[in-house]
Amino acid sequence: MPNNITYSHETVVLEGETFSDCEFRDCRLIYTGGEPAVLTNCQFVGCDWKLEDGAVRTLAHLKLMWSAGGKSAVQAFIKDITAAR
Repeated sequence: MPNNITYSHETVVLEGETFSDCEFRDCRLIYTGGEPAVLTNCQFVGCDWKLEDGAVRTLAHLKLMWSAGGKSAVQAFIKDITAAR
């Protein structure tokens, strides 16, 4: 479990990792659709968030749902994502 580390100009695969009190500066952050990362009290400055593999396929499916008439279902997903926790 990376703890209190500063990452700078690195590619970091987030899959299944737990990061606590870390700082990411100008990094490329990758999520491929596996187990989500746990990010606790982390800071992100100038980072690129990238989806690959299964995560890209999930996004493509959501786009298909939207264009096929499932707009309300996709909006419900977005509402769930943006709900205050």
